[in-house]
Amino acid sequence: MRLKLGLPKGSLQQSTIQLFQQAGFNLTVTERSYFPAIDDEELEIVLLRAQEMSRYVEAGALDAGITGNDWILENGSDVVKVAELTYSKQSLEPVRWVLAVPVDSKVLRPKDLEGKRLATELVTLTKAYLKSHKVNATVEFSWGATEAKVGTGLVDAIVELTETGSSLRANKLRIVDTICTSTTQLVAGKGAWKDPWKRKKLESIATLLKGAIAGRGKVGLKMNVSKKALKAVLQILPAMKKPTISTLSGTGWFAIETVMDEKVVRDLLPELKKAGAEGIIEYSLNKVIY
Repeated sequence: MRLKLGLPKGSLQQSTIQLFQQAGFNLTVTERSYFPAIDDEELEIVLLRAQEMSRYVEAGALDAGITGNDWILENGSDVVKVAELTYSKQSLEPVRWVLAVPVDSKVLRPKDLEGKRLATELVTLTKAYLKSHKVNATVEFSWGATEAKVGTGLVDAIVELTETGSSLRANKLRIVDTICTSTTQLVAGKGAWKDPWKRKKLESIATLLKGAIAGRGKVGLKMNVSKKALKAVLQILPAMKKPTISTLSGTGWFAIETVMDEKVVRDLLPELKKAGAEGIIEYSLNKVIY
């Protein structure tokens, strides 16, 4: 038996492949192929645009797929959300769909869009947003180059996806409001989710992917500490839960192991050494399973 899994093609493709590799899967993607090879005989991988993924999962053409919650809502898809995988092209944070206008536009609030023209890929949610503000405006689907359309006066405003806002600023656009935020989701079709084997397989994949995400930006530390210095070291040592403390064969010495954010290690190591820690080892992590 095989699980047919859709992975997003486009801006999320490389970060998704990297996530799977960190989770322990070896994915090989040739330049023009939509069917990557994977070192798991129980998986069949298909590359599809995230915008249409939930439709194929709902229809049963795919057992499961990875897509954004924004596209699930936009398509009105009735799928099972197996796991939230908070990552994007540039970071692990949720992304935003924002209403943006030229910096010199007179549009300062949603009400100012009355009678205006907007361009976006997210047509359904944009219309719902305007309706919630009791604004009558024209919303047209954009096939791409959305930021250029408002900059050249083809439309009055756009609703565009952003992570940092740098691209909008580069195009001399100003954010008026946030339409919605979105996270990446592993979703399954209802038929696949009811199948015991496919459900178990999906739950295993979700555990590995979430573990890979949790392990990003974290490192492990090992060190030896004398009984005399133990209290001082533990007071300055951060840990996800509590550090593991083991007795060494030598009387009065302990081995400590813990996990922490990599960004704090640089400042912490000299403090640990000063407090009495010895033989300190820092190592990278692929996954952290809670």
